[in-house]
Amino acid sequence: MTEKIFKRNSRQRDLILEELKRVKTHSTAASLYEAVRKQIPNISLGTVYRNLDLLLKMGIIRKLEFGGSEARFDASSDKHYHIYCTECGRIDDVHELPYNSNKIETIKEINGYQVSGYNMNFIGICSECQKIKSKETII
Repeated sequence: MTEKIFKRNSRQRDLILEELKRVKTHSTAASLYEAVRKQIPNISLGTVYRNLDLLLKMGIIRKLEFGGSEARFDASSDKHYHIYCTECGRIDDVHELPYNSNKIETIKEINGYQVSGYNMNFIGICSECQKIKSKETII
């Protein structure tokens, strides 16, 4: 039964994944829906959500949630962090920090967890919003 679920609507799911990989802005379900609708006009927002959920369950994409903002999705499978602008809601990748497995081993030793991964997100103000804020303080 699970196999059938993953195979159904594969054109729609493939297009959603393709669009998510194409943009580097960590799209919302609504923005993915608008982009995919250009190629499949009769697709529903519910279909986009269901396919995103399947892609999440399959481990192909990640869901990014920053308190109070709409969930975003990331199709990049490499290990990286994210930074969220509290002004405009932009989310960028942070690749410069190393993935440190020693921290995971420490958590395993202290808490007894078998850790499969971790998320660390940064919060701040992006360079564009900083420029706008600095212009506002001058006026």
